[in-house]
Amino acid sequence: MAIYINQDTHILVQGITGNVGAFQTALMQAYGSKIVAGVTPGKGGQNINGIPVYDLVQEAKNNHHLDAAISFVPAPFAKTAAFEILNAGIPLLVLTTEGIPENDIIDIVRYAELINSCVIGPDTPGLISPGKCKLGVHPQQMFQEGLVGVVSKSGSLSYEVCRLLTEAGMGQSTVVGIGGGPIWGTTHEAVLRQFEYDPQTKAIVLLGEVGGKLEHRAAEFIKFGMNKPVIAMIVGRSAPAGARMGHAGAIVEGEEGSAASKMAVLKSAGAYIAKSSREILEILQKVGI
Repeated sequence: MAIYINQDTHILVQGITGNVGAFQTALMQAYGSKIVAGVTPGKGGQNINGIPVYDLVQEAKNNHHLDAAISFVPAPFAKTAAFEILNAGIPLLVLTTEGIPENDIIDIVRYAELINSCVIGPDTPGLISPGKCKLGVHPQQMFQEGLVGVVSKSGSLSYEVCRLLTEAGMGQSTVVGIGGGPIWGTTHEAVLRQFEYDPQTKAIVLLGEVGGKLEHRAAEFIKFGMNKPVIAMIVGRSAPAGARMGHAGAIVEGEEGSAASKMAVLKSAGAYIAKSSREILEILQKVGI
């Protein structure tokens, strides 16, 4: 099956006429994703690769069935654009934009929670269900369809791990990039819940990093709510307290945000701990994948 998206997902692209939006739309479309509409204010009536463009999201919704949206709208306008998606009743929004003001992100995430919509991101590569649908910027050649679910803060780390999985013949059910933080819509825990109930997914790889408490919350669900094996890898094990490690969310603030703390709580919850990408493969082989 896969989670969040599949071969029948009908997609809207916000910012479809921009350079990034148009380029990524073409790649998603070539992969087989069903992109049925685009939105750029003032560009309504245009056509991008056979996709009709509208001025407003509601106009697109009135003319098409829409299951998901992806936004390439610049940071200063991202909040308004996101609210337009949410108010149109589209249940899934992938927010690729980085640099959105934190207050804007908080408003988007809180509103999505109130209306029971799902926001993945911001600053996310999106997600891919190999062989079915790509809703994001993943380099598709690194993925193949299979049984391993992957959830990651880091897009580049998920690409590398999935490349190794693919080369080893271990395909993926869905790969979800939750974004770099420090504020997230969808979390590790939320994605794990989806994987637990997905019949295609037989094991999950959780990729985390220093800073924040998302992995601690994921550990609570692994301990009490998961029956499938989880293999976790935390990067930044040598980061000193107070260090900023790439992502905005990867700032080590005390022991709880350290790699050692995250690995300890995940191991205590029943997750397998890998210290390298190669070790992830070895553990997956041991659990029968």
